[in-house]
Amino acid sequence: MNETNIKPVTARTFQKMKENGEKITMLTAYDYSTAKYIDEAGVDSVLIGDSLGMTVLGYDTTINVTVDDMIIFTRAVAKGVKRAMVIADLPFLSFNVSKEKTTVNAGKLIQAGANAVKIEGSSDFILDEINHLTKSGINVIGHIGFTPQYINTIGGYFVQGKSYENTIKLLNEAKKLEENGAFAIVLEMVSSESAKYISENLTVPTIGIGAGIDCDGQVLVVDDILGKFWGNTPKFVKQYANLKDTMINAISEYNSDVKNKKFPSVEHSFSLSEIEREKFEYNTVK
Repeated sequence: MNETNIKPVTARTFQKMKENGEKITMLTAYDYSTAKYIDEAGVDSVLIGDSLGMTVLGYDTTINVTVDDMIIFTRAVAKGVKRAMVIADLPFLSFNVSKEKTTVNAGKLIQAGANAVKIEGSSDFILDEINHLTKSGINVIGHIGFTPQYINTIGGYFVQGKSYENTIKLLNEAKKLEENGAFAIVLEMVSSESAKYISENLTVPTIGIGAGIDCDGQVLVVDDILGKFWGNTPKFVKQYANLKDTMINAISEYNSDVKNKKFPSVEHSFSLSEIEREKFEYNTVK
């Protein structure tokens, strides 16, 4: 990537891409090097998802992730990105409590390097918070359909928008998010037909994850597409590599080399000069 000609992706870029029928790409990242590679590959946006709770921190769900966790990973990712928009999730209970608390928490993520924050849900209270954030100069992406932070009240991983009535309900939620300032909306685990209908009836772009090809963009967890994560792979994920096996094989080979005294070899070691080596031959330690 020629850094002198880099034009950073912005909320306005997203809007123009929707208007021009150009698909928006988004991937999660949680560290500097991965973010750097995603950016260099030309992906439009990088999401520091609260999915890091599972992929990095080993939790069973996303609800254990804190704002402090998100700040650390946001800082790392932001340092690796030159072009892509950096988006950070507001984790569980960092919003939907008070507008003041939400603004402070969102502000911390922006100060850590994010260009925007993502908020799950569409209650009237959350809509007020989004409205307040955008008026405070903070870009917001909405998130409806399946919302992982509400897993305990939802009761499981279920596809949303499986009827005309439910689709209209989702569309109304999306329109309210749009009206209150969200510049894009993630649709997660929504039937393809419903996501298409919603996308066609919004001004702002939709970003799908398990929501079919007709959304304005797509997002996936980078660990899933690289075959690195050890959990169950969702139906909507296309795996482009198998880093899990690659990493295990490489680490096993290293372990074997050390155990069998094959590593480090001469080429991986430092040596004294011939003069200094000769001193060992004429001197003994007393």
